Amino acid sequence: MPVGQGADLSIAIDQMLKNAVGSKSEVCIFKVHNVLRNINAKAYEPQIIAIGPYHRNKSHLEMMEKHKLEFLHSLLQRRKESVSKYVSAMKLLEEKARRCYAEATDHLSPDEFVKMMVVDGCFIIELLVKFTVLKCSQKNNDPLQKVEMDPLFRMEWIMSFLQRDLMLFENQLPFFVLSKLYEMIDPSGHQRIFIQKALEFFNDLFPGYGKNSRIEASQDNNIKHLLDLIHRNWSSLKLEPKADFTCNMENLKCIGSSTELAEAGIRFEKIDDEVSFDIVFQDGLLQIPVITIEDRTECFLRNLIAYEQHCWDTHFNIVIDYMTFLGCLIKSVEDVKKLSRHGILRSFVGDNEAVCKMFSTMNNCIVGPSSNFHYAHLFNKVNSHCDRRLNKWMASFRRKYMHSPWGVISILAASTLLLLALLQVIFQIVAWKYPIAAT
Repeated sequence: MPVGQGADLSIAIDQMLKNAVGSKSEVCIFKVHNVLRNINAKAYEPQIIAIGPYHRNKSHLEMMEKHKLEFLHSLLQRRKESVSKYVSAMKLLEEKARRCYAEATDHLSPDEFVKMMVVDGCFIIELLVKFTVLKCSQKNNDPLQKVEMDPLFRMEWIMSFLQRDLMLFENQLPFFVLSKLYEMIDPSGHQRIFIQKALEFFNDLFPGYGKNSRIEASQDNNIKHLLDLIHRNWSSLKLEPKADFTCNMENLKCIGSSTELAEAGIRFEKIDDEVSFDIVFQDGLLQIPVITIEDRTECFLRNLIAYEQHCWDTHFNIVIDYMTFLGCLIKSVEDVKKLSRHGILRSFVGDNEAVCKMFSTMNNCIVGPSSNFHYAHLFNKVNSHCDRRLNKWMASFRRKYMHSPWGVISILAASTLLLLALLQVIFQIVAWKYPIAAT
């Protein structure tokens, strides 16, 4: 091989290596890997709106493109500004924004990429602003809000899908793009105001407590995108992993289902208005925060799981660990019924079998507890309780005799015979000791 060609090949390989690993720390928006996608592809794909480069120009998403332009026009009219101001700002962020995407964005020219940032970003900002105004009007019972309400907000189903689509892992703009646009649109507004607007918009998606959580001020500048913001908000009060919290994978044993735990004498109790991940076990009582299941819950949880699986700088997988815990508890329809009776599960998706299937398929994509498994100590305490001799005997007894009417009837019959035999013995003793009284 000629020397020149060898040099050119080396340069080409060096460039490939640079592109592959040079900006690894900046990549934060991925396409979901096939292990997750093959189980439920629809959970990761937008239904009505495309944000960012991955789902652009899909025919079923064209309807919202007109609304994006209408929102941009509304913003510019309200601000009495030209779009050129925002185009210039986004041109300065183009290269940095491109490096946030794991998949190549070369199919978009610089002008197309900048246009995408302006149109999609301004739509999100204007949507959050309008949503906040609407909520304030409703809270204050303002009679004018029905007249002034944007047509988009009159269709509740669209708002529901917007909340869903704007949190999808593949459907994101870098957060610094949104922050810059918000800073330009509302110079008096701090980034934390924008954060609170966004969290209020997504509040209905949380399956548990989340709306009153706060992002630490030190984290403000490190938020990657809206899904990352949701993840930080929902898990902001979680316990940090400790050195002695690392579980020994050889000794760690999964806990039984809720039905099996009940057989071993464990009681269940719901916790209202607490952080979803803070589960407590003490003196045979397992306290679990309420989780609400609706049509978008599976999508919400799957995208958070995907985010944790793709991001190498996540300290530990709190949502994955949480789903591992729930997956252990819910193995059958009877488990769903039991948790529902205790108010821990609130389902709006139909029958209990659908809820059971949702948890079953969702845990198919989870390899197992992480090395810093959040519930390792809790699992050990629960298993220790169940392994006590009396509790094991009671669990075996309930499983053998208390799960069918005939088993219960046989227990009652045996108890009756035992009682009659005991009474007969007592009468015989009385007749022997007190023959006159007995006659």
